[in-house]
Order: sequence, then structure tokens, then C-alpha cells
Amino acid sequence: MSLVKIQMADIDDAAILTDIKKNVFDAEKVKWLSDQEDVVDYNIQPPGYDCIETGKYMIRELNYYKVLYDGEMVGGLIVTVAGKRHGRVDRIFIEPRHQGKGIGTEVMKLMEGEFPKVKTWELETSSRQVNNHQFYEKAGYRKVFQSEDEFCYEKKKPEEEGTGDEISKLTILGDTLKDVDLSEIQVEHSKMVKTDFYAIDGSHSSFSNSNLSRTHFSNCNLSHARFQNINLQHTLIADLNLSHSEFVHVTLGVVHIHDTTLGVGDEPMKFERCELKGSRFQNCNMTNVELSDCDLRGMKINGILVKDLLEAYTQVKR
Repeated sequence: MSLVKIQMADIDDAAILTDIKKNVFDAEKVKWLSDQEDVVDYNIQPPGYDCIETGKYMIRELNYYKVLYDGEMVGGLIVTVAGKRHGRVDRIFIEPRHQGKGIGTEVMKLMEGEFPKVKTWELETSSRQVNNHQFYEKAGYRKVFQSEDEFCYEKKKPEEEGTGDEISKLTILGDTLKDVDLSEIQVEHSKMVKTDFYAIDGSHSSFSNSNLSRTHFSNCNLSHARFQNINLQHTLIADLNLSHSEFVHVTLGVVHIHDTTLGVGDEPMKFERCELKGSRFQNCNMTNVELSDCDLRGMKINGILVKDLLEAYTQVKR
């Protein structure tokens, strides 16, 4: 009998897993989008699916498993676990030549075994991938949302008696909940519209699969916080100290970065009305980029001083 196993991936696995992922999602594109070349479907071809650096990031930051079939690496599983009881299947992919052998079904069972405390699993898939709908529904997932492009699925494990989180006593004054210890509780499927949180110790808390649009964070300590798989369209991020922070695999279309400084020590970055001392742009697409009214002293392109390039250009023009 063939043996299916999942093991945590490491950086050395990134190249092989990226190749497998590319084979899988490229085959899905041919299958579901061959007659719709102008359609962009991020469930069928997720951003960065064919990029080894994206793979390395996911191995470092997420629960990234390699799928082994009789000892051969044949796929991958990427999972995010938020809090204690909620999990998200970010990616599951099996090499096309090994599909149809029950490997994916076994991987889903092994995943649940790895996280026995997770009571709710969720995932998204393309509305076009009919075979995925059948696969997830057979695995016990039910559709909870549907749009023209995307289906969202959820699987809830039955609660065991006596394990539910309870609040034995609440202190409510008017419309205020005050001086109550809510540590370790789970709040699910609840309305908290226009709720105010003041002087709250929310360290190590987790928000997942939630609508936090128009939320206002002010005078808060968010050090060591993690923001992943977040929609931040039309968000204002201002008056922040982001020294030594890292932005990886982020889509920045139409983002406007302005009125920033390098901070103490002139550590590099920035854009409009900004200092760019020592910053580096490497392996970037800079088509139609314009520089005007900038101090270019010491700036180099492919090792050549821009100052020298401009002087040579001026001489040729004469």
C-alpha cells in the first residue's frame, strides 16, 4: 500500500516545491482558462506561485508542508492557523501525474491530525474549478459564500461537551463592559459594529476571517504583530515608526508613498520628496520610471555613475 506523509518544508525544498506548484497551476490554467486568455483568476494562478522567493517566504513564515508519496516529493500544503481554533488552507497542490490517487484526501486528513485543536477550517477556490468543489465537499467542507469568481468553504469539527469557552459573569454598566477578564475566550460570528475598545490588553490576540473595514487603531502598541492575507485598499498609514520592518511580496499598485525620511542613522528606503541614500533597486522592472529634480550624487546604474552617463549624453547631444 502506498504511503502518504506530510513533513515541514525547509528552504532547501523551495526550488522543487516551486517547480511542482508551477506545473500544477499552469495545468489548471490550461484546463479552466484556455478559452479565456483575458481572465485573471488568482485562485487558479495565485500571485507568486512560480516565484522561488515567494516559496521561501512561505516556508519561513507559514506552516508549509511537503507532501511525500512513497518517499517522493509530489506536492505541498500551506496552512495558516490563527489563534487556537481557526485554520485556513492557503494552498494544496499535487503534481498532475499523481492526481486521482487519493493523495489529496489523505493530506487533508493528516493536516487535521497535525492541528487537533483547530475546530474550524476554511479555504477559497475558483468558481471555475468544479473538481475542487467536489473534492472539498467530499472532505466534509460546505460552501458558505459564492461569487462569480470564487467559492468559499468551511468545515467545522463538532464541539466536545464541556470544552466551550464561557463567561460566567459580566460587569455591564449602561452600555459598558468593564473590568472583566476575557482572556482565552473565543468570540465567533458576533456583531461588534461601532464597538469601542479602550485601555485593553489584547496582546497575543488573533483576528481572522473578519470584517474590520473602517477600523481605527490609535496610540496602540502593535510591535511584533503579523498582518497576513489582508485587504488594505484605500488605507491610510501615517505617523508610524516602521524602522527595521520588512515588506515582502506586497502588491503596491497605485500606492502613494510621500513625505517620509530615513530616520535616525540614514537607513535606506523612500520615494516622493524622500531621501534614497544607499537604497538599492535590483532585478526590478523600471519601465517608464522618471526621475526629476533629484540629487543623483553617487547614484549608479549597473556600476556606472549616473553623473558620468549624463555628462556623456550631454557631449553626444552637442
